[in-house]
Amino acid sequence: MKIKLSDHFNYKRLIRFALPSIIMMVFTSIYSVVDGFFVSNFVGKTEFSAVNFIFPYIMMVSAVGFMFGSGGSALIAKTMGEGDSARANKQFSLFVIVNALSATVLAIISFIFLRDIAALFGAEGALLDTTVRYGRIILIALPAFATQNAFQTFFVTAEKPTLGLIVTIGAGVTNIVLDALFVVIIPLGLEGAAIATAISQVVGGVVPIIYFLCPNKSLLRIGKPMWDGRGLLKAVTNGSSELLANISMSLASMLFNMQLLKYAGEDGVAAYGVIMYFGFVFAAVFIGYSVGTSPVVSYHYGAKNHLELKNLLNKSTIIMLIMSVVMFAISELLARPVSKLFVGYDEHLLDMTIHAFFIYSFSYLASGYGIFSSGFFTALNDGLTSGVIQFMRTLVFQTIAVFTLPLWLGLDGIWLSLVVSEALSLILSLICLVIKRPKYQY
Repeated sequence: MKIKLSDHFNYKRLIRFALPSIIMMVFTSIYSVVDGFFVSNFVGKTEFSAVNFIFPYIMMVSAVGFMFGSGGSALIAKTMGEGDSARANKQFSLFVIVNALSATVLAIISFIFLRDIAALFGAEGALLDTTVRYGRIILIALPAFATQNAFQTFFVTAEKPTLGLIVTIGAGVTNIVLDALFVVIIPLGLEGAAIATAISQVVGGVVPIIYFLCPNKSLLRIGKPMWDGRGLLKAVTNGSSELLANISMSLASMLFNMQLLKYAGEDGVAAYGVIMYFGFVFAAVFIGYSVGTSPVVSYHYGAKNHLELKNLLNKSTIIMLIMSVVMFAISELLARPVSKLFVGYDEHLLDMTIHAFFIYSFSYLASGYGIFSSGFFTALNDGLTSGVIQFMRTLVFQTIAVFTLPLWLGLDGIWLSLVVSEALSLILSLICLVIKRPKYQY
């Protein structure tokens, strides 16, 4: 039975509706994981460090897609909840076009100044050269990648989450197959991995545009846009929390790399890369749940159904708690085999990675609810509160922790910094939910 945004959601229906978005986000996160695996095992350690070093920046500039996707979807779903489907489609068309244009401008600027950007964050010598070689190829596909990021939410708003999942799986499989072809069978090295990822991102970004341009059975279709400055501003300001979250998270990762180069050299960057690959997948589960449920929250907020808002928040809180404990346990159990899969060829690096993994795993106990609460406020069209949570969570708390804890704890302070920052963000999220309850009546 098809699940609609207007439905009442029990646990089963909520998970079923969010599951395609969760899987979709997981497959998107696999881009860097697949590249990292092939580069680490078939190219070299310096090239592996280069992939880990530049990928946070690629994620940062492509985050414009999350901004238009999350902020735009919240407004579109709210407009549909108010009963104005024609206006919702015009908003959708406008957001898709502006997102693509914005990403193109960012790609051009980044391509030109990539060497300076990499050097600013500490890359030098062979690491700097390989970082630029990899990054510039990936940047060619940035507009498509940003478009794919936007459609992860748009597919859910259109009540087509399963189709979005199919597109993302197709892009992910393309990446895996081409990585094997261009790195192992046809040994193109680092450039081969970059080309594989770029092509898969084009697949993930272009296919949704073709679907929504053609007649379809979804709630949305790309047509002639209508300029709506106020709506565009609302989408940008509301989605800025997601943009800020991704920028802050990427910037924090770059700062982590700076500190790791200082305390552990390239091995530290490589170890952090392995942990972040696992972290990307786990964060994708939390983000996917948030993305999958946000249009539902937005719809019922637009329909002024306060009882359903309360139901969605309460059930999501329980789901987040269970998911967090499960992910902590999985991370502890898989620390050694995952580390060995990526860096088993280097005993010193392997020991460092496993040790860091055990510490880092504790962050999963708190990170899920911080991600969900920010997405919840974005869905309520409260971009300011969402932005505050994300800014403090992904940049302020992490930056302070990563620069202060190592002064007392050395390298372990870097691994522990994310655990501390996630705990602080959990407390902040709970405070915001309590303060805002009278306004939104959830």
